Amino acid sequence: MTRMFSALVLIPIVVGTIWFLPSYATLMLALAAAVLAFGEYRTIAQALGAEVNAGIGGTAVVLTCITTAAAGLTDSYFSFHGERWQPMGDNAVYLVFMAALVVTGGLAVGAMRPGRDVLASVSATLFAPVYIGLPLGALAGVRNLPGIGREVILLLFAVIVVSDSAQYYTGRAFGRRPLAPAISPKKTVEGAIGGVLFGTLAMAAGGHYLLASPIWLLTLAGAVVSLLGIVGDLFESLLKRSAGIKDSSNLIPGHGGVLDRIDSWLFAAPVYYIFVRFVAL
Repeated sequence: MTRMFSALVLIPIVVGTIWFLPSYATLMLALAAAVLAFGEYRTIAQALGAEVNAGIGGTAVVLTCITTAAAGLTDSYFSFHGERWQPMGDNAVYLVFMAALVVTGGLAVGAMRPGRDVLASVSATLFAPVYIGLPLGALAGVRNLPGIGREVILLLFAVIVVSDSAQYYTGRAFGRRPLAPAISPKKTVEGAIGGVLFGTLAMAAGGHYLLASPIWLLTLAGAVVSLLGIVGDLFESLLKRSAGIKDSSNLIPGHGGVLDRIDSWLFAAPVYYIFVRFVAL
């Protein structure tokens, strides 16, 4: 009951923000999720013996999220050429992103003290913006796509939800063979197949009306996104099990933490962003 109540509260907030509010509201929501997820990530990293610098890592996550989201807003970035202002294009955004990672790496090295855990700590700090900031920025970037942003981001939402639900119910009905028993004992091969199948169908059905892509390409994209959602879920489970933690936090009653709720998105969102921006539209 608690789990259902939390879902009934969160889903209208997320969907309402995406559908009714301007695109920057989705970015604000993504940034809030990124900050909360980063805090949970730090807890897991500390349990694994890696000390993630809160200021450096958190700033890198936020900047990466904003930079990635802004990649689609090429008309908002200008450079001065003579007496005219001209769009700089995506290359400037990518350069900013790379510069942010380089600066973050330098600051992380300066903030660390020599020790046997220094490599793990620096690596965990640098991994945070890639694992959290980049995917959530990609989601906000999808919302920024002109004319169709809110529809295509909700299509991803539908694919992930359908895939997750299908994994659960297919696994309960037909599950026999464990998928990754050392990481997530309840997941089964049959459940994963069901998740990929129904997630692919959701992408093909929704994408047929939204995207200018042939059905075979939508089917391929749906299968990849659904599969990456499963991988993202298993990856977070691997981190938690290695750290001896059941949930990333108790922030969301019945659901655990923010990282527990977005784990399926973190591997799928960047690939989906590339698909809808450079292939499907």
